[in-house]
Amino acid sequence: MAITNNVTELIIVGLFQDPEVQRACFVVFLPVYLATVVGNGLIVLTVNVSKSLRSPMYFFLSYLSLVEITYSSTVVPKFITDLLAKIKTISLEGCVAQIFFFHFFGVTEILLLVVMAYDRYVAICKPLQYMNIMSRQLCHVLVAGSWLGGFFHSIIQILITVQLPFCGPNVIDHYFCDLQPLFKLACTDTFVEGVIVLANSGLIALCSFLILVSSYIIILVNLRNHSAEGRRKALSTCASHITVVLLFFGPAIFLYMRPSSTFTEDKLVAVFYTVVTPMLNPIIYTLRNAEVKIAMRRLWGKKNLGME
Repeated sequence: MAITNNVTELIIVGLFQDPEVQRACFVVFLPVYLATVVGNGLIVLTVNVSKSLRSPMYFFLSYLSLVEITYSSTVVPKFITDLLAKIKTISLEGCVAQIFFFHFFGVTEILLLVVMAYDRYVAICKPLQYMNIMSRQLCHVLVAGSWLGGFFHSIIQILITVQLPFCGPNVIDHYFCDLQPLFKLACTDTFVEGVIVLANSGLIALCSFLILVSSYIIILVNLRNHSAEGRRKALSTCASHITVVLLFFGPAIFLYMRPSSTFTEDKLVAVFYTVVTPMLNPIIYTLRNAEVKIAMRRLWGKKNLGME
């Protein structure tokens, strides 16, 4: 840290104080995290191995699943192990690193969802030009742009944070490190920093959400010109995307577009989008997508044949 700090280690309050409740949470959240890693990992593997899943939509889906694994892994493993610890601690540097990667992967996911909406818009509204517009090169550029957008967003957050002096107290009222709980520990006024963070995090989420809603409205209007079968297939795919968008953006906008508080409800909302939503995404996409389910069955069938 560039500024002199008396604080080198932070104590994390956690989600609940009751040891019995914490153990119960451990039993619940460990399988959820494992399901997140396995489910999203299976999608990444299936898309990369299956020749039938070569369209841009599945290319973006594999990267979204990869981001879900890394996004969840920045918070959940430590959160789960802390549930069994009497005193939950993290170094100040470790806290800043967690904030960096949490926001990096979070905004990368937001931008990937916007990219996926654009892909559906081109596929449904300009079907004859789809493969020309969504070339392999453009797909790689859009994915790289999503990662770069997340990186630059996160760098801004960290540049704000590392300039703050921390001289006590050292108790962070959350179950992981995030900007607002950490700002409350700074021994200086953080109003300006809070406004910048609100603009950087909240407005990115809100603007992206509005772009997504607008794009899906345009898609739905254009579907009137399609056949009944075409409408059914397009609506099935779009319904999966819209569900994921609502699950991710709803809690994020709730937390970042309002004044911060220490309410337990805030922590519970954060649990939803850090622990639960990454697990639901592969379920949502596979349950509503026949091509992915068929490809997974083929992949599983090949593995079983190889083991015999």
